[in-house]
Amino acid sequence: MSAWFGYAVGAFFLMGFQGFLYKVAAERRYDTARTTFIFMTTVALLSSILWISLGEPMGDLVPFAILTLINSLSFLAATMTFIEALKFLSATTTYSVIRLNLLVVTIFSLLWFGEHPSPYQIGGIAIALAAMLVLTRGMNGEQRCPGRPSQGLVYLVMSLFAAAIASISSKFAAMYVGKLPFLTVVYGIGAITSIPFIKKPKPHAVQRDSRGTLVIGVAMGVLNFGGYYAFLTALSEGPLSLVASITGMHFVVSVVLSILFYGEKLTTARIVGFALTIISLILLRF
Repeated sequence: MSAWFGYAVGAFFLMGFQGFLYKVAAERRYDTARTTFIFMTTVALLSSILWISLGEPMGDLVPFAILTLINSLSFLAATMTFIEALKFLSATTTYSVIRLNLLVVTIFSLLWFGEHPSPYQIGGIAIALAAMLVLTRGMNGEQRCPGRPSQGLVYLVMSLFAAAIASISSKFAAMYVGKLPFLTVVYGIGAITSIPFIKKPKPHAVQRDSRGTLVIGVAMGVLNFGGYYAFLTALSEGPLSLVASITGMHFVVSVVLSILFYGEKLTTARIVGFALTIISLILLRF
């Protein structure tokens, strides 16, 4: 087994558990920006400690600066809009649709790196489009906030494309700059950028929400640090389309946990869309 495959599988599980914590934060209505700030600050601190300890070189300054800026802003946007989408839509739909950012990533990798799509990949792309159609059509009537029927979908589409940009920029970062300094700066910028979006909590909920947000944010940070570092390591050794395909399936872990802990209902549209998404991701590996 190639080393990059082991790192990709490790990222799959760590990111899957982290994704479930997004659901927890959304269900408890924790402030998205505050949770994101704590989560990104945790990753930045862990990365900086290891960076200082191991002395990993940063790489060329210009590509480092460009990649960290693009990745930090796109990942911040993807994280915040995804948590907001979970407040309006079911976990099954949200996690399934967001992972279809792999479609954008795969098409980019095929065009940019000159890869030729196999019949399996072409089939995977077609099925991914079908899955997105089924899942989005199945959203009718599942909105969780009456009077704002389209807001969840808007957040979800924004998150999908922002996540694709984050994945693509991660590939270039894994190729050209140091992973630990990259993580430190990316999450540091993300934490600082999230501060203006933090809402002032209501007086009666300050203590409860602050404690819960801190616990969830730190847990997200620890899981993301391990998962994203494994993801970057896999990207530095393996092809973007395959690594992204394997790690992209981590939403399965998040959805299963959401069903077990929050009793998410599996409608026909969700089951079909969920199954089509898994099939498309498997085919995109070949």
